[in-house]
Amino acid sequence: MNVILLGPPGAGKGTQATTIVKEYHIPHISTGDIFRENIKNGTELGKKAQEYMNKGELVPDDLVIEIATDRLAREDCRKGFLLDGFPRTVHQAEELDRFLESSGKGVDHVLNISVAKEELIRRLIGRRVCKSCGATYHIETMKPKVDGICDVCGGELVQRADDNRETVENRIDVYEQQTMPLIDYYEKAGVLVHIDGSLGLENVFAGIREVLGEKSV
Repeated sequence: MNVILLGPPGAGKGTQATTIVKEYHIPHISTGDIFRENIKNGTELGKKAQEYMNKGELVPDDLVIEIATDRLAREDCRKGFLLDGFPRTVHQAEELDRFLESSGKGVDHVLNISVAKEELIRRLIGRRVCKSCGATYHIETMKPKVDGICDVCGGELVQRADDNRETVENRIDVYEQQTMPLIDYYEKAGVLVHIDGSLGLENVFAGIREVLGEKSV
């Protein structure tokens, strides 16, 4: 099955993506990971993307589309995929549809994990990350055994620079402005499903499973 995961910062997309991939045996295709892989391997696409990034410019839609579809053309995506971070615009969504249609496929489900803005802010400004291993905690819902110390490696827990209220509010606003046309696009296509992301990890995944069906064998 071909699935797209949407959701604002703090909605829990990363956690749900990990569970979906494990349960349904489809690759998790993250735009950020694809970019890093191409840049690391020095591919032509990676070099082009790096040029824009070095100038502090956004990578143009057409190059993002080329990099994403190049990844989706690989053998491991033949039986399905979970897209995260792509598409971000209606133009990218239209080009993805064209790419899939060329091999007789399409987008099966678009899961939009929605959470109230104040809850997103609470989640993000309370997040703490280990400086050494990257393990994530929360000052209210996922406390370490010892305050400020990582359970995994004993490293120091810090608040990310962009996890302050002002930056978080701006990130959420930007996401909503950019994504609303995309939500409308997939709603019209009849493949969008809203998932209540405030229900707790297990209940959120239960809602996702209702949409995707029983796990594959």
